[in-house]
Amino acid sequence: MASLLPRGQTIRMTNEPALPQGGQNQIQLPPVDFDKVINRRRTGSLKFDSAPRRGYPEEVLPLWVADMDFPAAPPILEAMQERLVHGIFGYTEPWDAYYESIVGWWRDNHAYALQKEWILESPGVVFSISLAIKAFTKPGDGVLIQAPVYHPFFSVIEQNNRKLVVNPLKYEGRDYLMDFEDFQDKVEKENVKLFILCSPHNPVGRVWSPRELQRIGNICQKNGVVVVSDEIHCDITAPGFRHCVFAGMSPSCQDIAVTLTAPTKTFNLSGVQISHAFIANEQLRAAWLAEKKASGYDEPNAFGLVACQAAYEKGRPWLDRLQRYINDNENYVNEYLKSYIHGVYPVQRQGTYLLWLDCWASGYSSKEFNQRLIERGRVWLYDGIAFGAEGEGFQRLNLACPRETLAEAMTRMSALYAR
Repeated sequence: MASLLPRGQTIRMTNEPALPQGGQNQIQLPPVDFDKVINRRRTGSLKFDSAPRRGYPEEVLPLWVADMDFPAAPPILEAMQERLVHGIFGYTEPWDAYYESIVGWWRDNHAYALQKEWILESPGVVFSISLAIKAFTKPGDGVLIQAPVYHPFFSVIEQNNRKLVVNPLKYEGRDYLMDFEDFQDKVEKENVKLFILCSPHNPVGRVWSPRELQRIGNICQKNGVVVVSDEIHCDITAPGFRHCVFAGMSPSCQDIAVTLTAPTKTFNLSGVQISHAFIANEQLRAAWLAEKKASGYDEPNAFGLVACQAAYEKGRPWLDRLQRYINDNENYVNEYLKSYIHGVYPVQRQGTYLLWLDCWASGYSSKEFNQRLIERGRVWLYDGIAFGAEGEGFQRLNLACPRETLAEAMTRMSALYAR
């Protein structure tokens, strides 16, 4: 790409942004220290600064929302700094190298062959789900989800005047399975036109197998159901597990799929508001784009585009280190729970950086457990009931924080629930 600016340099006509490529303005950043505790209070952080608005103690230690306490990878920060130095932030549209970075990431990391034309920008995955609901269903149509599941799935269905249809996951031996018989029955009897798949599943941490994905794909294809596959957590998996793209299972799956993803969960970039929908089917793509146009959303965030390209081109080494750190954090929590805390058992994490905790044996309801931990222990986990009635008896814990933070949270929890 051309380097902008000084001293008589001519401007090269190109469809790629001309950004600074170094020199005196280039910021030099050290590798990220995942152990370093960074003060995020008074920064407008939803995670750290929203407690008083919810009636919680201001100093509560938050391990609830899916938001990391780590700085973004140095290549991302460097790219954003270079864009900042340019100093002009007008309307911005994607460029070729941006699309190439996305295609390359999904090819190299998920063995999925994207085409540029399938890639559509959006400010966020929930926004994209809302567009899909309006594009592919009518008021009163059934939209199916698998609870316990990410709580905005419930509200975005109901607020768009669609019928919420729940296919509960089966919890067996601290593992979650799909109930295919109930799934098919609900699809056939509840006028289901859209299925929102969560893959990897938030909050239970399942990475769905090719066999599971193909089976639900077959049911949906047979019954004319569009599958919106939320794969935003796809880049973070536990050792021994690999994410499988629903649309990559077969041509029939790809033909009914709207794949939603983003670099934001992987690289801690939620605030820059960039995500993508991948839609191979031309009719589905046209319908989704029509709803996007009707929404009024147009050019994406300039910094989001720059951050995304840098992440996908240069962020893999940082992500590898992050994965190891999260794995170590999970092992630490599992051992601590086993040794010191009564009635709390981790569900095996296969994907995401979130740990789903089975608290049934604690003797408290989800609400009681959560409130006691907040009010007496000053630790804020996500109450499982927020993910549907099927989340009763569970709590969700965010592992993406420095070990010191996690250790303090475990110490506070053990003071309330000691063995």
